[in-house]
Amino acid sequence: MQIDKLRGKELDQLFEAILTLNNLEECYRFFDDLCTINEIQSLAQRLEVARLLQKGRKYHEIEKETGASTATISRVKRCLNYGNDAYKMVLERLEEKSQPEVKEEETNV
Repeated sequence: MQIDKLRGKELDQLFEAILTLNNLEECYRFFDDLCTINEIQSLAQRLEVARLLQKGRKYHEIEKETGASTATISRVKRCLNYGNDAYKMVLERLEEKSQPEVKEEETNV
């Protein structure tokens, strides 16, 4: 893992700080203070590129839809194929969260 090269007190503190955030509003506030708008947009763009790649979309479609460069798309694809499976993990969790919950009483009918 490349992140092992970065591991340390400061990065641990950053990740622990992120884990303390309770909701979307706190995330917006924290990241607005922490990052530039361009940095936040780049992170969001990479996640969207990963989502579209997982759905089987082509590079030119992704480039047109997100504005991401082919270099960014290639980097995200490399992470999807050879990385730590973190994109997949997060995207699956987001997908599960976005699906409406079926009430238990409806499943017992």
